[in-house]
Parts: sequence; structure tokens; C-alpha cells
Amino acid sequence: MTSTTLIGLGPMGQAMVRVLLDHGTEVTVWNRTKSRADDVVARGAVLAATPAEAVKAAELVILSLTDYQAMYDVLADAGEALAGRVVVNLSSDTPQRTREAAAWLAERGATLVAGGIMVPAPLVGAEASYVFYSGPRDVFEAHEPVLRHIGRPEYLGEDHGLAQLFYQAALTIFLTSLSSYLQAFALLEAEGAEPERLVPFAKEAAGLGATYLDETVAHLRARTYPGDLSTATMMGATADHIVQASRDAGVDLALPEAVKSHYDRAIAAGHGRDNWTSLWEVVAKRR
Repeated sequence: MTSTTLIGLGPMGQAMVRVLLDHGTEVTVWNRTKSRADDVVARGAVLAATPAEAVKAAELVILSLTDYQAMYDVLADAGEALAGRVVVNLSSDTPQRTREAAAWLAERGATLVAGGIMVPAPLVGAEASYVFYSGPRDVFEAHEPVLRHIGRPEYLGEDHGLAQLFYQAALTIFLTSLSSYLQAFALLEAEGAEPERLVPFAKEAAGLGATYLDETVAHLRARTYPGDLSTATMMGATADHIVQASRDAGVDLALPEAVKSHYDRAIAAGHGRDNWTSLWEVVAKRR
């Protein structure tokens, strides 16, 4: 039986503990609010009294916290217990803060493997579950058999920041998509139409957008944007119509105006006849 420690028992943390226990892993847990451990303890997990005690219980320590600052808050008093431990931090934060955390742990004799779970808690351990990882390859591979229970491991490289980079990039797509659904439903409802009627078409639109991805990346790599029917000017006109329709309906304008801004600036920069992918010159412009 393998041993693992898991710190942080929100919905995601509890889901991971349950999956690990189901696969025969011995799990020690700690959470600031002890009552959150009741269910997993009843299933067989061991509740540690302190973070230091939890860290000492296993070489592999998985963190499921709000962010990396929470890691500092929880592990600050762990002291020598961190020496020789592998800390797999599955909390959300920025790539740069992840790299800083790797240095902080290294100073205390621990090794960081950064990660990002790409499914909600109910899907942890299911076939659809996958997790981005980055950090020392040999350390990751040594613990991959246990981590695999949580979801399909997608190792990205030695740079600790890569897992969070891909995690935040993927969530950019996901969160923006969710907001766009609400925007569309609000537009319909404001005009007396049922949002339910759009659902099948919204699903088709999501699939259609995915078909453009390979071509889009090719354009970005070449930094050429061959004009076709989907020019920045044509798409920009549509973006303007969406803003006007939203304004007439009295719904929030923040999202459609942000999208229109991309087209306005690309056209102003001379890309009106280029493909809509020329918005890259606006979106990717670095300060």
C-alpha cells in the first residue's frame, strides 16, 4: 500500500482523497476546518493534528488549496518536516508565483511538482479527468502511478511554471466561453425568447470554433493572415451589431465591447482586409 498526504479538503481535495482511497492508497489528511475531514476519515483516511504531522506522514504531499499563498500559510511552520518531501501543488496561481514557490520549497529541502486539474470535482478520477504537470521529470515519473488515479497525467516539462501556464490558458477558453453563453442567453431573454432554444445551436457553434484552431495557430506562427470571407472588417461589423443588439436589449455590454475593441484596433492597425486571425497583432501585443 502506498502512502500519500493531502492537505486542503475543499470539494476538489475531498474528491481526490476518495479516489486515492478507492485505489488502495493510504491517505493522511489535514484541513484548517477539521470537520471537512469527517467524510474521508470515515472512508479510511487518517486525520493529522498539524500540517507538520501531515507532511511527515508521507514522501508525497499533495496540496489542494486556494492559491500558492495558502501553501506558505499552511507549510510555514512545517520546518524540517519538508526535507525530502515531494510537494505536488494542484492549487491555482500564476506561472511566476509557481516558480517562486519551487525556490521556496527547495530552500527547505523539498521538491515541487506543479499541477493543474482540468475537470471539476465530480469528474476527478473519471475517464475525462486530466491534469497538467511540470517540474523535475524523474520526480514526476516516480510518483506518476499514484497521480494517475486522479486523472490522466499530462507532463509538460521541467519548467515549474508550465503547468500553470497551460492551466490558465485552458481556463481562459473555458471561462470566456461560459460568459459568452450567459451573454447570449441574456440577449434572448431580454427580447422575450427562450434561452433553451439556442442550446443545440450553441453546441454546434462550439464545435465549429474548434475546427479553426489548427489553421489559426498556423497563421500566428507565420504572422500572415490571408484574407477570405472572414476578414477583420466583416467580423468587426458583426461584433458591432452584437454590441448594438445588447445595448438595445439593456443587457451588460462589457463582454461584447471587449470583443469589438479587438476588431476596432486591428482594423485601425491596417488589418481590415486580413483574416480575423490578424487580431493576434492586438491580443498578443506586449507592454
